[in-house]
Amino acid sequence: MAVQPEGTPCWADAMFSDVEGAKSFYGEVLGWTFGDASSEYGNYTQAYADGKAVAAVVPPMPGQEGQSQWCLYLASPDAAATAGRIRDHGGEVLMEPMQVGDFGTMCLGRDPSGVVFGVWQGGTHEGFEAPPQQPGAYCWGEVYTREPEKSDAFFPAVFGYSVRQMQDDAVDFRMFNLGDDTVLGRMRMTDDFPPEVPAYINVYFSVDDCDDAVAHATKLGAVLRFGPMDSPFGRFAALSDPQGANFSVIDMTTTQGEMPQISDVP
Repeated sequence: MAVQPEGTPCWADAMFSDVEGAKSFYGEVLGWTFGDASSEYGNYTQAYADGKAVAAVVPPMPGQEGQSQWCLYLASPDAAATAGRIRDHGGEVLMEPMQVGDFGTMCLGRDPSGVVFGVWQGGTHEGFEAPPQQPGAYCWGEVYTREPEKSDAFFPAVFGYSVRQMQDDAVDFRMFNLGDDTVLGRMRMTDDFPPEVPAYINVYFSVDDCDDAVAHATKLGAVLRFGPMDSPFGRFAALSDPQGANFSVIDMTTTQGEMPQISDVP
């Protein structure tokens, strides 16, 4: 796989206080298998779908215990330069660029509306190996924020996205593009979201059957937040896993309805 264009989602991981519980849950729901924990790197453990790397789970570092959540990493050819742009455009660098062996360099940032995300400058580890349509693979990400004007200014300034708006009176939804490829969505959080839920990036994983995945997940202690619902993009549902990390599942082969009208944002 070639190194991804800057700003492309390229990796996802999550901290779990109960890593074995997370492995059991995602193994059952998404069919993941897991490699050996890398003690040299904080017991970082890669997840695989059909032998291809799709994500990782890791226990929290001392002092970082708290709400489990998925972190989506955006590709960068120069993590230090990206960190500079994060600061220049009103964001916060939560973790300075740090080299991870010969795997690459990581950095953690937060946009002005509170959305936490990662930056990854690939070395030997370039990111996702499984294509988005493969069951168990990452396939889509959306910035959920109560202050969309802040995210709308920040992400295109840092990563060079062009922006398009979905013409739908019911939702305020934008798409961030690199060339002709839509790589990330942005959704305004409505009052449907409890006030204690912070802004975040929601990650979507592909599944063969959305309803089946939801049934498995809820049986194992997940909370269904939304759906399953049909859309022109696929049948999807939003969940919180048993440790509180939000994610969504989507069956992209089951589509329904007309594609929405989309317009360029100057």
